[in-house]
Amino acid sequence: MQNYIQNGHVMTVTTPAGGATSGEGLIVGNIFGVAAYSAAEGDPLELATTGVYKLPKATAAVLTVGARVAWDNTAKNINVPGAGRFPVGVATEAAGNGITSVAVRLDGVGTAAA
Repeated sequence: MQNYIQNGHVMTVTTPAGGATSGEGLIVGNIFGVAAYSAAEGDPLELATTGVYKLPKATAAVLTVGARVAWDNTAKNINVPGAGRFPVGVATEAAGNGITSVAVRLDGVGTAAA
């Protein structure tokens, strides 16, 4: 196919304001992904948009396996879906109150925060 660009599992984007740290979740426009490496603001950055990643979780959030999850871009962590949070995928493990990280399968679907 002459018009094929890439599979989309990893996308190259411009690093947003503040730069990025390897393994950090971040939003670029309507794309959520995990930074493949650290990069300075304005530099090209590979952003993984699908796959399962261990991400920081809101301590009080209670998640079951398969629960829909969202990224809180202010707190920089996974939480339950809600106003101002960016839907990113599903929890692949249970994580209760007091747990600070959770495994998440990213959907690879860009959606503006609710």
